[in-house]
Amino acid sequence: MNKLLRAGITVLAMGLMVGGCVSSGTFDKMVQQKDGEITALQQQKGTLEGQIKSLEQEKVKLEQGNAAMQQEAAGLKQNLVNMEQQTASLRVASQQRQQQYEALVQGLSKEVEKGQLQVRQYQNMLAVDLAEQIFFDSGSATLKKEGKAVLKKVGEALRGYENKIIRVVGHTDNVPLAKALQEKFPSNWDLSVARATNVVRNLQEVGIPPERMVPSGRAEYDPVASNDTADGRKKNRRIEIMLIDKSLESEMTKAN
Repeated sequence: MNKLLRAGITVLAMGLMVGGCVSSGTFDKMVQQKDGEITALQQQKGTLEGQIKSLEQEKVKLEQGNAAMQQEAAGLKQNLVNMEQQTASLRVASQQRQQQYEALVQGLSKEVEKGQLQVRQYQNMLAVDLAEQIFFDSGSATLKKEGKAVLKKVGEALRGYENKIIRVVGHTDNVPLAKALQEKFPSNWDLSVARATNVVRNLQEVGIPPERMVPSGRAEYDPVASNDTADGRKKNRRIEIMLIDKSLESEMTKAN
């Protein structure tokens, strides 16, 4: 472009010179002026091209930022949907647990009223606490006749909870066993495990599948009251039957 302009100016100037209209000095000034204008135009062109390039780069960044924001918005929306689904699932599970608790209490209402057992609900578990004196003589793991009758009612109430694992835990107070009993049960550990095992066997006879049950003993190491009083020791001597979700039982097993 610069060469074409210069050539055009030269031809025009030469024509004027030939015609006697301009001098050599005037011609040189015209060329310098046009050269300056051309240089200025080229600089403006370069500036504009640089601005265009910057705008294009900024456009690309904005488009990328917009795409990232859209992805983030989609992720947040999906998280919200997931949270709503989880909340709904938790609400349904809570309602089911409450219904199970109420059904269990209703099924064992007579035994609860007599003080033979207590039904508790917490988190993902249901628990039935059996009073020791109803089921076992002191220092014995043999179920009493009265205890078997109550346990039969408990087993019938628990039989329908096929989605639950039944953990039977024996508990004692902190009083050591009499020496006469230590040959059979060397410690409260042995007594608590034997009692839990006999309860499991009895529940199996009622019709609860053995693979759904887990017997264990805690001896005096999980008290619910102080062992310093007779009433507290009486509360601590108990059999605890816990209904645990199978998924939770699997997590507990992995943790162990």
